[in-house]
Amino acid sequence: MSGIASRVLGLFAIFVCLVAPASAAEPLITTIDRLITTHAVGAKQTISPPASDSEFLRRVYLDFTGRIPTLTEAKTFLNNPSATKRNQLIDSLIDGPEFGPHMANVMHIALMERLGDNALWLEYLSQSFTQNKPWDKMVRDMLWSNPADQSTQGAAFFLSKRLENYGQNPVDYSGLTRDVGRLFLGKNLGCAECHDHLFIEDYKQAHFQGLHTFLKNSYLVNANPPTVGEKPTTAKTAFASVFTKKEKLTAPALPGGEMVEIPAFKKGDEYLVAPDKKAKTPGQLKFSPLKTLSEMLPTASNREFVQTSANRFWFILMGRGLIHPLDLSHSRNPASHPQVLDAITDAFADHQFDVKWLLKQLARTQAYQRSSALPAGVTDADAKLFTTALERRLSAEQLAASVLTAIGEKPSAALTKKFVKAYANQAREPEDEFTPSLQGALFVLHDNSVLKLLEPKSGNLVGRVSALTDHQKIAEELYLAILTRQPTAEETQMVSTILSKHSQDRVTAVKNIAWALLASMEFMVNH
Repeated sequence: MSGIASRVLGLFAIFVCLVAPASAAEPLITTIDRLITTHAVGAKQTISPPASDSEFLRRVYLDFTGRIPTLTEAKTFLNNPSATKRNQLIDSLIDGPEFGPHMANVMHIALMERLGDNALWLEYLSQSFTQNKPWDKMVRDMLWSNPADQSTQGAAFFLSKRLENYGQNPVDYSGLTRDVGRLFLGKNLGCAECHDHLFIEDYKQAHFQGLHTFLKNSYLVNANPPTVGEKPTTAKTAFASVFTKKEKLTAPALPGGEMVEIPAFKKGDEYLVAPDKKAKTPGQLKFSPLKTLSEMLPTASNREFVQTSANRFWFILMGRGLIHPLDLSHSRNPASHPQVLDAITDAFADHQFDVKWLLKQLARTQAYQRSSALPAGVTDADAKLFTTALERRLSAEQLAASVLTAIGEKPSAALTKKFVKAYANQAREPEDEFTPSLQGALFVLHDNSVLKLLEPKSGNLVGRVSALTDHQKIAEELYLAILTRQPTAEETQMVSTILSKHSQDRVTAVKNIAWALLASMEFMVNH
């Protein structure tokens, strides 16, 4: 080898050593934005500009506190000249007191799908998110909550609610199995209970039955506090396809994983702590399939769990999963951006399932901070490319909290219940898209509790604004308080026209304008 060639190879080796670590250490935010931009360019999709401060402000408050900002909070942020104010606001909201209760509500809706409420469950979720309990540990508590540990007792509601039976109907163990697969593994195995899935080759009957075997011997001990017991599992589950009729056996097993060995015990020797029917304590088995499931499923080594979790948190902030729908992860429904999903999945596991860290990273991306307005000259955007921010439905709880915030009223559990009745989906219907309804429209139009909020009071929005005489100032206060933005010149003129036309009854005019803004589609969605 010549001296020149040797020196070239030496320089190349030095270059590799210098470049490789830098590439490997690329921040997650940079990786996400680089890959999404590259994908958009390849798809010849124009990217929307960054969201305005007003749009960003409303979005982060809804995402991290569950409400729009107050008028004071909006003015403070919009008047802040700091170049780092967005990052500062993201951190302060996620580390603030409203984050935990709001995330509890988000995850309650996502995991329980309006099956029912439980105060201990919500308290568990709220405290866990406030204290930034790692997500894998939270899921572990949901799948097996030690009855002796009061700090995790509320987590048992995830199972206990699904173990209730109604009238003569048996416990829906099939539904429980389906939910665990959907929500924690991204696999809706419901159609694979009686045979291999007819349309998704990846979903096998053995996958459903193996997961089912972890769960089938659990039972409800007490609904409040939520307590779950288990009967001993002594044998494998026998199953057969309705098509082949050939019997097979499975021990507890994660989909595609190895079977768990079922240990043998003499009858009466299955428990470490025997159950006590009088005290309503379930005891503790020496071999607990639920405990085993809680130790096997939510782990960094279980790629499907980590990926499903990362995809769900992406969905919470972006309005669409990288794999979408969230519970149909299979080879024929790949991620829209596989490298982005891999990067988020790896980072989430590397940071020990730190939810606050992950959300802070995602909120700092260009993808999250894009405008929901289409770029100039563009009439449509492909939602799966994430080149334009997607409009996202507000939960009933977010709507109630935002109405009260806009008007200047305190939180109201009674009003929130009314909003839930008017806007929430039926049980087991995921709330992942905005679907206007007649019930919701009639609620805003006629419900006395909503209309009463618009009555002028000392300190509330209508009372305060009705005392103003400057039409432009009235328009600015109403729009900033309700829509978190300044009105356009056309909107200001419209407000002035209405006020001039009803100058003899200014209060009613202000009430009607405020009501129209609260009932608008702009207020109803996170955009």
